[in-house]
Amino acid sequence: MRSILIIAIKEFRDGIRNRWFLGAAGALTLFALGLTFLGSAPSGSVGVDRLAVTIVSQASLSVFLLPLMALLLSYDALVGEVERGTMALLLTYPVARWQVVIGKFLGQTVGLGCATAISFGVAAECLVWLAPQSTNWFGYLVLVGTSIMLGGIFVAIGLLISAFPRQRAAAAAFAFIVWLLLVVMYDMALLGWLVADGGQSIGAWLFNFLLVLNPADAFRMTNLAGIEDVRAAAGLLGTEMTGPVAGITPLISMVLWMVVPLLLSVMVFRRKQI
Repeated sequence: MRSILIIAIKEFRDGIRNRWFLGAAGALTLFALGLTFLGSAPSGSVGVDRLAVTIVSQASLSVFLLPLMALLLSYDALVGEVERGTMALLLTYPVARWQVVIGKFLGQTVGLGCATAISFGVAAECLVWLAPQSTNWFGYLVLVGTSIMLGGIFVAIGLLISAFPRQRAAAAAFAFIVWLLLVVMYDMALLGWLVADGGQSIGAWLFNFLLVLNPADAFRMTNLAGIEDVRAAAGLLGTEMTGPVAGITPLISMVLWMVVPLLLSVMVFRRKQI
């Protein structure tokens, strides 16, 4: 346990000194503030709760930016040290390979979680002033918690990517492809299939099931379909994300997306020649 803690602390410190990560964290804070002030502006004229609109806006921000931040932190966590030769030195100490992976996962996830909590916490301070009568603060807390989970999911995926190649450049390319596929292309492909099918074979159950299979969409479903006011603010998107596979199922999907890649990264790294 002590070895895991030492590695986690080192990863946390390295993360908060990473200029790319700091830049992305700053952008997350600025965008969160911008969406808080601008994204909720029309809510009064349409009778929708201001905080609910902000939750929808910030969920859309999180689903694009947090996976990218997580992959920036983790894609070279293992392969980078192997390439520099520091991993061989680290493994001469009494530390198991699984402890290295778990320690890196915890340190990077905590670092990303702190950045997320600070960014959304600053936005929440503004929301207290903008929406003092709102009753949807539980939904906002769910957003913060699941955003931290989303970051942890992509840290685990990044570690799995980092466990395979022997060069950082290859890991960076794989990380970008994974981000593009899961965050951007998956929904575009699903929408294209839905349009081409014309609703003949893709019903509500199958549509929601396909959404649950993707961690980014499972995150959206958890936040956009769970609370009535938020579902109303999300409009058609929130309505479509309800059904037999909604409810707690997306949250279970997110947990599996965090645990399975982490276990696979441990298995792959244990067999890696260093």
